[in-house]
Amino acid sequence: MAAKLNLSGPLDSDSSTSNDQSVSNRSSNRSVRVAEKERRKNEAEDPFVLALKYFSDVETGTPWHGNDDFERNLVVVEKVAFSRGLSPEAISIMLEFAMSLRMGSAPCVRVLKCLIPATVVPQEAVVRAVVWLGISKLPITTQVLFIKWVLTIFDMIDAKDQLRAVYGFIFSFVTEENLCPFICHLLYLLTRKESVRVFRVRKLLDLQSKLGRQPFLLHLLSLYKVFCPELVTLSIPSRMRSGFRNHNSPWKSALLAVQKRNGSQVPSSIGPAVTFKDKTNSRKRKHCHLEIPALSSAVNKEVKTEPSSSRKVVPLVQLHSFAQLLENMHRVELPAQMGSLLGSSLALQYLDCVQDESALLRLNFWLGYALYEEFFCIDGGVQNSEEALQFLDKLLSAHHFLQEGFSSSEAFLYKFLSVWDGSLLRPQILGLLSNIPVVPSSQIGQLLFEPLMQLFFTSSPFFKCGLMECLNNMLLKWVTWHSVYALEDDLDISLNSHTSINMTLSGFKDSVMELVHFVGRLAAVGLQLEGCHALLLNFILDFYETVCDMFLKYGLPLIVMPPPGVFYPALFATDPVSVDRLAYIMYRYKVNLTSAKSQEKLTEQAFHISRQTFREFNNYVVIMVNCLWNSKMIHPGTGIQLGEELLLKSNVPQYCASFDLTRHPAFMSYAFDFHQRCWPGRKDIDLNSIKHPKPWGWYLEYLFTQGYDGLKQFVQSNISRQLTAGDGQGDHLSTQQR
Repeated sequence: MAAKLNLSGPLDSDSSTSNDQSVSNRSSNRSVRVAEKERRKNEAEDPFVLALKYFSDVETGTPWHGNDDFERNLVVVEKVAFSRGLSPEAISIMLEFAMSLRMGSAPCVRVLKCLIPATVVPQEAVVRAVVWLGISKLPITTQVLFIKWVLTIFDMIDAKDQLRAVYGFIFSFVTEENLCPFICHLLYLLTRKESVRVFRVRKLLDLQSKLGRQPFLLHLLSLYKVFCPELVTLSIPSRMRSGFRNHNSPWKSALLAVQKRNGSQVPSSIGPAVTFKDKTNSRKRKHCHLEIPALSSAVNKEVKTEPSSSRKVVPLVQLHSFAQLLENMHRVELPAQMGSLLGSSLALQYLDCVQDESALLRLNFWLGYALYEEFFCIDGGVQNSEEALQFLDKLLSAHHFLQEGFSSSEAFLYKFLSVWDGSLLRPQILGLLSNIPVVPSSQIGQLLFEPLMQLFFTSSPFFKCGLMECLNNMLLKWVTWHSVYALEDDLDISLNSHTSINMTLSGFKDSVMELVHFVGRLAAVGLQLEGCHALLLNFILDFYETVCDMFLKYGLPLIVMPPPGVFYPALFATDPVSVDRLAYIMYRYKVNLTSAKSQEKLTEQAFHISRQTFREFNNYVVIMVNCLWNSKMIHPGTGIQLGEELLLKSNVPQYCASFDLTRHPAFMSYAFDFHQRCWPGRKDIDLNSIKHPKPWGWYLEYLFTQGYDGLKQFVQSNISRQLTAGDGQGDHLSTQQR
């Protein structure tokens, strides 16, 4: 009995616990039911819910004029739309109501203008609305307004697969002249390789023959040509102005306000990349747009969390390392806004590795339009210089990462240079300018030299220095590109890795020669204008350090000597660094000329050096040796000739030795210091005593120990010293004359 009692104790306890849980569950379920009932009651009383129900249930043919219910409910929807945006369900209901013309075409425009999405737009609703275009009798202006709305919220559509499925239906509207620009823009966004067909190419070409070479047709054809070049034989201009205009949309400012109020990210298609124009002055924008869009997937993750089996893609935003990029290189989904590539090093790596022409086309279109809107569509200059500064810095960073520029930024610079004042965003503009690829010699004068020359001659010395540095970097990129990408036969070389435009080696040499001669003209006149400014002279010598080594260091068969307007200011400069750098440049010229001459004798394919180049080099070397070494500055045949009477009137003692290594203004302080070290007891300084054989050798070693390696290399390569007892006249010039 006791055992039974003991066993029954726990059973009673379990039963009571189960009863308590059952009571608790019933109480909890009752609370949920009460809360759900309360929610439904509130929704039933919510004017917005009632308004949506009204537009969902309204019958076809209901009049709108004088209809108080319609007006009251539409005002409620408009208030919610412009304050916090419409939910996907509300968008579907209102879009269906508008496009089905249940109450006629008059309310349609007003309803379309209040379609401000709070989060995303259901793809099914957009597809149904597109279908209504073909079966309802919408006015053409309303059809245009609808397509504008689709273009505005394109990146907010949760998916695009169903829209691409009706690509052919959308394409059929290109024959409508008023719709054609907007339909082409929509098709441009939806086009994939499988969308390109022969009959569509023919239709676009027929339209072009009727409408002319319209930019929107050319841009769509250019995308078709990227995917299927064999189908599009039309020659597409390499530089086209913006094909798809940024039309004045009634939703953009409202979308921005709603997104910011909700604290969510502004979609790239309506945010930074778009220009907002005031109706009273279309040249003044209200909002900035040069901010780099954030990297985001083209498919909204909240709506589509799993990729479909037929589309195994990996959004670029989900990749976080280069190893992941390599694993998914051919399954990468490009972002919704191509401008976001500029802000991601991983995206730029993908762009550089895959060489996706369609991605580059989209990126160049976005970039070209953003630059054009910021710098050319505003009265009074750039509206937000800080924003433009950050944007151009990002663009420069992308250029440096890819080691080449974009065609859209190149086209922007050609146009911007003609209106640039030389001070606005100077470091960024010059940085972009240095990344310009090789320009054909027939165009380089008009595109670059003319605007730069006007800026150079009317600017400060510091701008001149910046421009010289920019042109030096440009030349470095050109010759480096040649050394890396030139083909072995040296006959046909591609301008850059992202274009099919080719240039012959002779054409490339002509462009480089034009650039070097242009810089020589600028440098000679600039030094005269600025009184041989030491800083400007050093930037000019930087340029000629690149020029003198183009043959040996970069494999370019071209040697161009500096003009006299650069050589003499450097030779007679008052600072020793400039003279030393000139000596190094002349030494490198001799090494390059000697190597080219030896190759010319050994091989038939070596390039021929003109006699004029040798004459210029030999003349410069003779002048330098006579001035610095032989104390014969004024000597017949050297190019420096002054009348004897004028020299006597100058009252300069030993004027022929005024620029030797002891009396040259750049080295006189070293000569005095050396004299005091050698003869510390002397009160009178006699610089001629340094020219005796032993002191002269010591003085040269003293100069060389001061770090003037260029001078040392020049002396060792051009002067053979044969010292004789008692004099220093045994030295002779050793040059290669031809």
